[in-house]
Amino acid sequence: MHADRPTDGAPVRRPIRSFVLRQGRMTEAQRRAFALHWPVYGLEHAGAVRDFDAVFARQAGRVFEIGFGNGEQLEFAARNEPARDFIGVEVHGPGVGRLLNALADGELRNVRVYQHDAVEVLRDEVADGALDEIRIYFPDPWHKSRHNKRRMVQPAFVAMACNKLRSGGLLHLATDWAPYAGHMWDVLEPEPRLRNLAGPRGAVPRPDWRRQTHFETRGLKLGHGTWDLLYRRE
Repeated sequence: MHADRPTDGAPVRRPIRSFVLRQGRMTEAQRRAFALHWPVYGLEHAGAVRDFDAVFARQAGRVFEIGFGNGEQLEFAARNEPARDFIGVEVHGPGVGRLLNALADGELRNVRVYQHDAVEVLRDEVADGALDEIRIYFPDPWHKSRHNKRRMVQPAFVAMACNKLRSGGLLHLATDWAPYAGHMWDVLEPEPRLRNLAGPRGAVPRPDWRRQTHFETRGLKLGHGTWDLLYRRE
């Protein structure tokens, strides 16, 4: 029997993913990180709303970062914003392993990590109004027009993100791909619960809380642009 078809022969409808799972090769240090540090920092997707006050053993502002890559930004934020708690989600194992080691080396305790689909984590495990900020930095732009439907920033996702943000919370997106910035504006501007802090179809200078990445620095030297979109949840 074909694995992609049920017994009645009808094709299985699989959800469109906003990522491609390319795990890459994990180093021995990254593999060891899962054994040593996942019990401290890792969270498994359980499909039910989670009590993050209990997870972090305190009440604090909560920031949700989607697709943290190698974790440099998330580590930077946790170190520089100790009064806030951070929930990071990334599907790629090597990046998660690197972050686990960095968190342990820095003795940072205000971060928890999922290795799972971020949309499912946000939908299933975060209560409505529980987040102070959602950060999505340099998501895959899916350059080819036939793949645009795979972009994370779509109306249904934005509506869900608004549900999870408290009133006054922030949605912060960054991209270095001009067509994707345009797509983000097309999706975000019509959402009545969001107000662009830079004005309609505007972008803000890179805020202090977002570090400049290596690839961003290289791109800027080549004359590429970067767009930071900052929206307030009304």
